[in-house]
Amino acid sequence: MEIRNSSIDAGKAFDWGRTSKEYARFRDIYPDEFYRKIIDRGLCVSGQSVLDLGTGTGVLPRNLYRFGAKWTGADISPEQIREAERLAEAGHMDISFMAVPAEQIDFPPESFDVITACQCFWYFDHARLMPRLADFLKPGGRLLVLYMAWLPFEDAIAGKSEELVLKYSPHWSGAGETRHPIWIPEAAYEYFEMLEHEEYDLMVPFTRETWHGRMKACRGVGASLSEEELRRWDAEHRKLLDQIAPGTFDVLHYGALAVLRKK
Repeated sequence: MEIRNSSIDAGKAFDWGRTSKEYARFRDIYPDEFYRKIIDRGLCVSGQSVLDLGTGTGVLPRNLYRFGAKWTGADISPEQIREAERLAEAGHMDISFMAVPAEQIDFPPESFDVITACQCFWYFDHARLMPRLADFLKPGGRLLVLYMAWLPFEDAIAGKSEELVLKYSPHWSGAGETRHPIWIPEAAYEYFEMLEHEEYDLMVPFTRETWHGRMKACRGVGASLSEEELRRWDAEHRKLLDQIAPGTFDVLHYGALAVLRKK
């Protein structure tokens, strides 16, 4: 499904379905610490029902499944959901997935203990979505917003790779990340109160092939470039990594979370 948003990439169209195969292979990269930050807060654990917005290939529910929560994942892209279902089935995981925009999800009131949104919160129509999420949550339920990004001004490999993305997608708004709290729109505070936020550094391991795949699976590359642009980017990025990256390496990222409670 093609998406256009004037506040993202200067309105350039992107479609996560075009990169679902790479997304499934190369974006399941969150270190254990990322998940431990969630579990240690008593979220997404046994006895809880959790709705994961923008689930993509189901990375969050699949990796947290072992902690016993009952998961439902939703994403706007049917291709992403097909990959999520395939991977969950391969892992013998009972996770319910649906291909639907977040603003159109429909559940009875008080269906969930926790709602999660990882790497996706800025895509939503918050004025429409926030009252619906509050309705879906049980009294005192939590909204957990999660994010992880490489730090291009501090990590040379990330920085050089990002420069190449910008060569092909100069209006890509995912560039230039620095550490900061997750942005929570004003519309959320009518229905939720902020309990806490945390930002922390992470070292994420890669090989040349997995880092190349990770970059290809980003919005500014695989989800938006033409076939010819993607072919040229692919050759240039592989050549770049041969020049600057060892066989295995870590890339400096930061992780962030925000925990909000239903009023």
